[in-house]
Amino acid sequence: MKRRSFIHASLATTLGTPLLAAFKQDAWDEAAAVLTRATESGQVASATLYASQQGREQAWAFGNAQDEHAMFLLGSISKPIAIASLMTLFDKGAFQLTDPLKKFIPAFFGEGRENVTMRHLLTHVSGLPDQLNDNDSLRKQHAPLSAFVEHAIRTPLEFAPGSQYQYSSMAILLASHVAELISGEDIRKLVDRVVLQPLGMMHSAQGLGRFSLTQLVPVQTEFAAVEAGGGDPTASDWDWNSTYWRELGAPWGGTHASAPDIGKFLAEFLLEKGTVVRPETAKMMVINQNPVGLESRGIAFDVGTSLGGEGCSESVFGHTGSTGTIAWADPESKTICVVLTSLPALAVKPHPRDLAAGQIARPLTTAQR
Repeated sequence: MKRRSFIHASLATTLGTPLLAAFKQDAWDEAAAVLTRATESGQVASATLYASQQGREQAWAFGNAQDEHAMFLLGSISKPIAIASLMTLFDKGAFQLTDPLKKFIPAFFGEGRENVTMRHLLTHVSGLPDQLNDNDSLRKQHAPLSAFVEHAIRTPLEFAPGSQYQYSSMAILLASHVAELISGEDIRKLVDRVVLQPLGMMHSAQGLGRFSLTQLVPVQTEFAAVEAGGGDPTASDWDWNSTYWRELGAPWGGTHASAPDIGKFLAEFLLEKGTVVRPETAKMMVINQNPVGLESRGIAFDVGTSLGGEGCSESVFGHTGSTGTIAWADPESKTICVVLTSLPALAVKPHPRDLAAGQIARPLTTAQR
């Protein structure tokens, strides 16, 4: 196991008592042990872990990851990062959550589309599907994001907006396109300018950015989801590891970042710092926006204990990624956990990312008593 660690405050100050400090360190070491076993057995090729609580933070690297700054394809953790750039425009009064999407994309009209609001898109209740029916075909053609947008605009809704919950990557795509239309910037440049740079996320990029393909951790694509080319021997030029996909910067899954950088992103919302979005906007984004009876979702964030595990409070927020990643923050204990692996999420259950994150969450309930 390769380890890098850094501590910014004494254990007694950050954790209260030596006994609690030891308990917390044991939990963090157990999380690291999970990923050590997974990489040494060959199940996981590369992984990193980052944990912080009230000023104390530590990071680890495992397997083929060069160090804690290794950059992984985040999968759907990309969604709240891309939407954070959109919400900087919300803070400027450029749109409201109640605005219909057709206000910005007039072609999104007819068959109920005119009833889809920005809030619907951002909380996965728009009626749009997760992936397009011709997703594979578009990727095989190396289609630009604009082609995905055009197809998403024409895709029929699967239910009346606001009536059901259905996780939708295409909803996040269209919301991100609104950010492009308002700002006049490509989503890759916008995210870099208003999110990554202000937060000092120096080992992150929407798409490839200034990095080369060789600087990024490969995904174990033999275990990838079908829509990512998994199981298709001809998909090497459009799968998760392809230059095409890594450059595309898809707002629903194409961000690259290190574990400590994701920690910085989550801290923006956990501590309501106001670096990227206003504190009141940050607070709104990480609490449930959906009505009773529908799955709880914040603004592009997943919220609730099912994300972080039974040790977390109900106010935990974050996201998972199909590429084998998980990141969450718990406002009650001021804890952040980020686990990035190269093993796709559907490859095995329980996944090492969840086992490691569960160890970080395990002592939180005890610590809050």
